[in-house]
Amino acid sequence: MNSSELSAWRKNERTRLLREREALAQETLGELRLRIDHHLERAFPDLVHGILAFCWPYRNEYDFRHLGAALRRRGARTALPVVVAPKTPLVFREWKPGVELADGPLGIPYPVGSPEVSPDHVLLPMVGWDADGYRLGYGGAFFDRTLAALAKRPRVIGIAYEQAFVQTIHPQPHDIPVDFVATERGVYRREPQGLKFLDDPQAFSSPPCYAGEIAPGYFGEEPKA
Repeated sequence: MNSSELSAWRKNERTRLLREREALAQETLGELRLRIDHHLERAFPDLVHGILAFCWPYRNEYDFRHLGAALRRRGARTALPVVVAPKTPLVFREWKPGVELADGPLGIPYPVGSPEVSPDHVLLPMVGWDADGYRLGYGGAFFDRTLAALAKRPRVIGIAYEQAFVQTIHPQPHDIPVDFVATERGVYRREPQGLKFLDDPQAFSSPPCYAGEIAPGYFGEEPKA
């Protein structure tokens, strides 16, 4: 597959996967979120330590904000990525409720005026994911540039739904695999031979529920320019 063929293939796959994800009902999205919350808490109890970067949910992505609120109450510090300029690495700024948000590219909020931080953990949404831990994103390559440029490599946990799995994204030299993948099924760890599933998919029970603990407007749903 040459570069133009690969670009066309990825564009078509991205379109297909986004269409399928956006067709999910809100009730289904809520159930998927609870399951992913559960697996993240069980597999990564140290997320409460250090700085945890996540992405504001976009186009029916997993919504970390509920679990993030619970983790902050236990001492976690959270951050959001900020687009500085096209084709340049992202920076991360600390965010918690009360920090001003502005609309960034694609209308995704980013923190205004909070300090830049270096994350210890990154929860990275994936449009698609493959058997070797490579990620199909939105096509801007922002996170690949960012991970390559960071002086200290954080632990990167890709977040996706099982339906977004493809056997391979045909990775290129600039593509950087994630360290783990978390889905509603469980957690996968990247090993030399590919992703290894770590969990018993039948182990899920009594998912956490944070909905009743979050006051309206807590997430700052109306960013200020």
